Amino acid sequence: MTAGVRVGPAAWQAGIDELLDRIAGRFGRVEVRRRVRAFVLGLLADLPRKNCWTLAEHAGDATPDGMQHLLARAGWDTDGVREDLCDYIVEHLADPGAVLVIDETGDVKKGSRTVGVQRQYTGTAGRIENSQVAVYLTYSAERGHALIDRELYLPKSWTDDPVRCANAGVPAEVKFATKPALATAMLDRALDAEVPARWVAGDEVYGADPDLRAALEARPIGYVLAIAGNRRLPTAAGPIRADVLAAALPARAWQRLSAGPGVKGQRYYDWACIDLPPSDRATRPGCWWLLIRRSRRTGELAFYHCYAPTPVPLTQLVAVAGRRWTIEESFQGGKGLAGLDEHQVRRWLPWRRWTLLAMLAYALLVVLAAGEHAAGSPPSGLIPLTCNELQRLMLRLVIEPSRRSADPQAWSCWRRRHQHRARVSHYHRQAAGPS
Repeated sequence: MTAGVRVGPAAWQAGIDELLDRIAGRFGRVEVRRRVRAFVLGLLADLPRKNCWTLAEHAGDATPDGMQHLLARAGWDTDGVREDLCDYIVEHLADPGAVLVIDETGDVKKGSRTVGVQRQYTGTAGRIENSQVAVYLTYSAERGHALIDRELYLPKSWTDDPVRCANAGVPAEVKFATKPALATAMLDRALDAEVPARWVAGDEVYGADPDLRAALEARPIGYVLAIAGNRRLPTAAGPIRADVLAAALPARAWQRLSAGPGVKGQRYYDWACIDLPPSDRATRPGCWWLLIRRSRRTGELAFYHCYAPTPVPLTQLVAVAGRRWTIEESFQGGKGLAGLDEHQVRRWLPWRRWTLLAMLAYALLVVLAAGEHAAGSPPSGLIPLTCNELQRLMLRLVIEPSRRSADPQAWSCWRRRHQHRARVSHYHRQAAGPS
């Protein structure tokens, strides 16, 4: 699809074909390739819930066995598709000033057998819940942003229990890794693949990790990483807390700048920047700063540890800090439009494959929307086409017209038969247990 062609059903169909043709070589059998196509289009469908059952029914299959086989047992190169996804996004959104944004998100789960699940804090719920947490990497460019990688966080309650890990299909070589360590591994993969980017952004979990910062400085690639106000930073007078440094700033040190456009207009804050000496682990020359953001309404402060190989203006650091929020939009779009969080899988490989295919589906929307924007301004009185609106149009004009309908009566029998077996199993287990 060329940038000069106005996006419409024919161009959307061509975009779907381009993406799926790109990954076709990662699948050894044509049946698997066809099922992946149905799976991805099903993830973009308007289903009340997305799982192997509903995706199979949407695809016109007689049972969910094929979709379950695709995730759990089919032979295909999962990591190769991840590389293709990254190449696809970079090809369409490439920006030498792009920001690689890292963050984690959690999915609330029941039980204890789903891989990685335990009671832990998740921002999704805003509290400690029985949940599964994963770290994601977003490529945030001028033309759009999309998820390009992910790693599941396995708590020590899992990695210290080899039997539990083996039962969930976790490879024996997978050991405990902190969230910053998982983020570092993904950033290394992206930068080794020469993904064009100039900055890395992340929240306090990542800003507090010296190993992550040292790895980025060694590349070298700039970073703007949030830190807590009580974090001690190196100064000529010795380590001093970030909030203490901010309190000593004169009024003239603050500037009103926008962190970028928001839903209700520009996001204006007061900003200040303090030069810092090189870190103790610095191996290259560079520039380090403490960036401080102050709410103009409440006076609340936020702090960022920053680095760049060469001097940059305050406006550049502010712009990168503002781009960190794009990963939240990626989570919202990936979950709301492509079922990123709706998987009902328990094992390691199916989780990796479900999340990857959901990221692929969302990336398709991002790239097609970027093509619409590049084609020219929308008609007078309309905002540019959003991913949400594009999904609605694609569903009605491309996906549904070509879909093969399933037999609703046969699927009703399938569900009732499965529910009957589950009920009998539960009653037998209850009867065999202690009274």
